[in-house]
Formats: sequence, C-alpha cells, structure tokens
Amino acid sequence: MPRVRLSRSEAYRWGAAALFLAAASILIALGFEHIGKMRPCALCYQQRWPYYATIPALFVALVLLTSGRPRLAAGLFGLVALGFLAGAGLGVHHVGVEWGFWPGPESCSGTSLSPLKTILGLNQPATFDVVRCDQSSGRFLGLTFAGWNVVASLMLCTASLKAAFAAREHETYL
Repeated sequence: MPRVRLSRSEAYRWGAAALFLAAASILIALGFEHIGKMRPCALCYQQRWPYYATIPALFVALVLLTSGRPRLAAGLFGLVALGFLAGAGLGVHHVGVEWGFWPGPESCSGTSLSPLKTILGLNQPATFDVVRCDQSSGRFLGLTFAGWNVVASLMLCTASLKAAFAAREHETYL
C-alpha cells in the first residue's frame, strides 16, 4: 500500500476539526461572559473544564500524528473523546437542574450560611450575589446554553472518535 501523508489524512482532518470547534466553543462561551456580560453559574464553569483539558490534548495528538506516531495519537484522541463525553454528562446534569428534575449544588442556590456566622453560632442564612444554576440566562433555538453544550460535546466526542479510529487505520501504512 502507498504511504499516506498523515497531515492530510482523515485522522488529521477530524482531529483538526475537533480542535477548531472546541476552541470556537470555549471562545463563544467566554465572549458571552466578557463581551455580552452574561454571568455564568457554577455548573457553567464546570462545563468548561473538559474544553480546557481537551484543547491542548487535541493539539498534542495532531503533533503526534504528523510526527509519525499514529498509535499514540489514536490513544490521545480516544481520551479526548472520553473528556467530551464527560462534558456532555455535565451538560445533561445542568439541563436537569434547569428543568427541575434534580436539585443543583448549594453554591447555585443563592443563599448559604456565612462561615463567620456559623463559627459564632448565628446560623442565619446570608444572601450572596450568586448566579442561580436552575434559571437559564437565555435560549437559542429552544435550547439553553447548557443544552447547546451537550450538543457540542457530543459532536466533539464523535469527531475525536473518528480521528482515533482513522489514526489507528493509518498505523499500518507506516
């Protein structure tokens, strides 16, 4: 079989697409926060963690792919896919909190006990300026931002898996 140039391979295209879309997704979220002045809740911040971990990993996987190490790249693409699957799970959890299927964390409730008052034995709830997790800040085409994160995470998981399987196929050409 002829040797395939990995930088133009299907694995590289899927991996690069995942990297571009993941970076675009997190930049959009940061844009809504900093330019649009939409304050994220605690669960919104948690949903960003997989992106912060997988974006550098996708870059490293692409470097491994172009340096002739498709097996390592495939493994890393597979780990990235698991990261995005976890991100989709975080998004589903947040959507469930928004719809009232289950309670969110106490840090999203808008009230909590002040540590100083707890120490002094004054167990009066103190209200803090908190962004509530059970109230959506907006909808686009019927989905909240958490819902769109589920869609994006599942698409990125799929792209990463396609890159992983394509990289494994190209391993035989080297």
